[in-house]
Amino acid sequence: MTDIKDIRTITIVGAGTMGHEIAQVALMGGFSKVILNDLNNDVLKQAASKINQKLDKLESKGLLPEKVSANSLMGNLIQETNLEHAIKETDFIIEAIPEVMELKQELFANLGELAPSHTILATNTSTMSITEIASASKRPEKVVGMHFFTPIALLRLIELIKGKLTSEETFNLSIKVGKQFPALKGKRFIAEIEKESPGFIVNRLTITCSIFLSWLLDYVMDKGISVEKVDNDFVSTPQLGPFAKWDYLGLDVVCDSMNYLAENISPVYKPGRTLTNLLKQGNLGRKTGQGIYKWFENKPVITSAEKAELYSLEYYYAILLNEGCRLLEENIVSGYKTIDDAMLAGMDMPGPFNAGKRKYEDWSNLLEELSTKSGIKYLKPCHLMKTGNFVKMK
Repeated sequence: MTDIKDIRTITIVGAGTMGHEIAQVALMGGFSKVILNDLNNDVLKQAASKINQKLDKLESKGLLPEKVSANSLMGNLIQETNLEHAIKETDFIIEAIPEVMELKQELFANLGELAPSHTILATNTSTMSITEIASASKRPEKVVGMHFFTPIALLRLIELIKGKLTSEETFNLSIKVGKQFPALKGKRFIAEIEKESPGFIVNRLTITCSIFLSWLLDYVMDKGISVEKVDNDFVSTPQLGPFAKWDYLGLDVVCDSMNYLAENISPVYKPGRTLTNLLKQGNLGRKTGQGIYKWFENKPVITSAEKAELYSLEYYYAILLNEGCRLLEENIVSGYKTIDDAMLAGMDMPGPFNAGKRKYEDWSNLLEELSTKSGIKYLKPCHLMKTGNFVKMK
């Protein structure tokens, strides 16, 4: 199976935020059947209702294709609580369950046993090893990483990642499937990652910034400094600062990703005291109405535009550049343009290298200073950043 026309039915396993957003863009992509599977029927109903509301809104704004209605797209959505029924005749499966390796491997063992032999099995993991997940399926050549960025209908990026045994046929057809999912901000960008690494591209860079932000969150809490004001150091309202973005994504998702990188790259990635306490209390951010911020009607309650004047966005970009240089040193990507393009498409922000070509010396000095103050040696600039030799690796 090598033609996108052979992919008629797509199944999404897991109907949470990521799952129902993937189902929405699959419907918008014109696939004849989109099956949404979850063990919990109430979760399925809520997901279908959210998809319907979002499609209605897009239709009212004239953002659906001509002669396509929300009702016609919803007619292609099938809700199914039974996994075997959901996958028995499907062509492409996308897993969107929590970031726990044991859960993913258990699911992929079932997918490998129950899905048709031609079916491609994609995992929407944000940080984890595709090879490890694929090993449970007994058909690793059919498994690929397909990491979406929320809001999926808006942002253009999908990171597509090979496991060690992913076949070229699987990878190439998955590229075609990914390109068929529309994005409101423009042409879908598929970042092709030939060699897996914890966190891939975007999460590897941004979660490394989380090392700094987690330390900073503990620091400002200890000093009684307003988190709002610290966020305002990095952005201007109404943009969401980094802590508000953590809340939007979900502090459980943030901590899961940090813990995975702590196990697979360095213990320095472990969430700090404040994050850990919020997680224990069940205060996960937007989805629970309380996290680092209080949330009302899907927005953080922000009362001040005043800045704390502790750190600037320059520190953030310095960390991004440093970790991007590490990806180049590790041969995860062949050139820095892929990193910059992925950051723009997935985070709606410029990548670090364009400005870094001019500022790498100043940013190296900032990181030396930050590493000393925080005591975090991992934040020291790597050799490729300090020397500026990355400029030859476009």
